[in-house]
Amino acid sequence: MLPDTITKYLVGHVTRNVPAAMRWYADHAEVTDDGKTYRGRDEIRAWLARSASEYSYTTELISTRQIDEHTYVATHHLEGNFPGGTVDLDFTFTLVDGLISRLVIA
Repeated sequence: MLPDTITKYLVGHVTRNVPAAMRWYADHAEVTDDGKTYRGRDEIRAWLARSASEYSYTTELISTRQIDEHTYVATHHLEGNFPGGTVDLDFTFTLVDGLISRLVIA
């Protein structure tokens, strides 16, 4: 079971609603995706906006697990027009004070 912060963030992320997704990030948050790290709200907002328009794809949550008190993994299956066409990705979240302080997508 994922905390509400992550569940609500994922709704915004999957529906490509950047303002809805951004409300769940801490000011000092970091996101690592495709080998690149984005720091702070401005860089994360730009990454979300770009990733929302770069490819068309569907997303299905296929598993969740808790690593420790602050760390959760949500595994998604994506299918779309990106290179390779299908992929399973782990979204590893670190929460601090109820907000996302770190997200690693791999």
